[in-house]
Amino acid sequence: MEDAVYARQSVEKQNSLSIDGQIDLCQKIAGGPLRIYKDRGYSGKNTQRPDFQRLLQDIRMGRIRKLYVYRLDRFSRSVADFGRLWETLQAHNVEFVSVNENFDTSTPMGRAMLHIIMVFAQLERETTAERVRDNYYRRADLGSWPGGPAPYGFSIGRVHDETGHVWPTLAIVPENAAVVQRIFEEYAKPDASLGSVARILNGEGVSAPKRDTWDNVSLSRLLHTPAYVMADEDVLVHFKALGARVTSPPEAFDGIHGVLVVGKRDKSQRKYTDVHEHAVSVLNSVGFIPSDLWLTCQNKLANNQKLKNSGRGTHTWLSGLLKCAGCGYSLKVTEDKYKRYLNCSGRYNLSKCDAVIRADLTELERTVASQIQAFLDQSPEETAEERKSEPYQAQLDELDRRTDRLLDAYSESDDMTIEYLHRALARLEKRRQEILEERKRDKRRPALPQKLVFDLLTFEEKKTVAAQFIRRIDVGNDTAEIIWNV
Repeated sequence: MEDAVYARQSVEKQNSLSIDGQIDLCQKIAGGPLRIYKDRGYSGKNTQRPDFQRLLQDIRMGRIRKLYVYRLDRFSRSVADFGRLWETLQAHNVEFVSVNENFDTSTPMGRAMLHIIMVFAQLERETTAERVRDNYYRRADLGSWPGGPAPYGFSIGRVHDETGHVWPTLAIVPENAAVVQRIFEEYAKPDASLGSVARILNGEGVSAPKRDTWDNVSLSRLLHTPAYVMADEDVLVHFKALGARVTSPPEAFDGIHGVLVVGKRDKSQRKYTDVHEHAVSVLNSVGFIPSDLWLTCQNKLANNQKLKNSGRGTHTWLSGLLKCAGCGYSLKVTEDKYKRYLNCSGRYNLSKCDAVIRADLTELERTVASQIQAFLDQSPEETAEERKSEPYQAQLDELDRRTDRLLDAYSESDDMTIEYLHRALARLEKRRQEILEERKRDKRRPALPQKLVFDLLTFEEKKTVAAQFIRRIDVGNDTAEIIWNV
């Protein structure tokens, strides 16, 4: 390990000490030669100085014992930056000496001065963070894009206000916006799920943002984004009913512009659902998803998040039904590149069982699927008319929920007038009548028989159907008994 000196000079000035002068003075104080690091023509604000970075690398490699500088601002121009640099020095047991300020961390006075500097460093960091946060919320309240990357389907643009001031905004990227529109339309379909939409997009080779494939997380994040919606009075009611703090006046919800939601999120809670006390403002950028379509997807997402997570196994659609015939505990499925294995949780987790399950899971699935299909073949045929009635009822139920939220928002709001309430209720009632008419027209069409084919169902659909027919499956060493619900 060696003692070192760092010297810097941005420009040659008549009244400033040259780099050579800084090194000579530090060597005199040190009482001998020092390992030299120097940067000429670089500002102290630039932390990417070549020799400065080489010095930090050598410190991290444990090559430096003590570091000398002529003056603190030769090393760092920012107190906050020095605070971070000191943490690096401290982590590698490097002492620090500033010759001009008589600052030496190997002495009690030097360490006391260091603590004072660290207090100011913390103050500077907090002040900077507060300034950035205040600017973020000010931009949001004014309807400007406050910062960060643009949502998929948009790019960052600029717009001038009436005073000539330039504000960030969101500009539509047509080819990506078309994908967003498709995602909302597909997910709004009654039988659609996040998984089914992902399979459609991936099957067509549509790339996701920053990656090649879509998944449930990326789709959920996109569908929750309020910047897409053409925000009208219904969207205003939606956020008020969720307990959000709306900062834009009601007339700003003009059915044209998008919405921004800002606020702290509790990491222990769901990321996208809880907007209670969050600030909602209308953006200066336009949306492109109609409010009724956006709200339909929000309600569907909210209902999905209320479902239980039991039986989430991914290795077999029989997960949750498989039990050990010996002890009655659940069987866990594990998988390698060659085979799927059944393991008794009573044996491996609780040491209460000695069963070794050798049953062939693939053959068991084939047998169960065959018997379920036999039950389906014996059941009365479901007509297309019966199937058609389900999505209409779901839409009517959703209108009921929106009506309830509207009345709740009115009862808790100070700025929602009775005239607005009547208009909103009238729109909901008009939509109800349209749905009833559509259902009536569908009933007049010829109904064709529909037969359910188990092998053509999706993985999740198979799990649902199996859970309806089967109470449990008791699996022994090489046997299995199916206990049916029928």
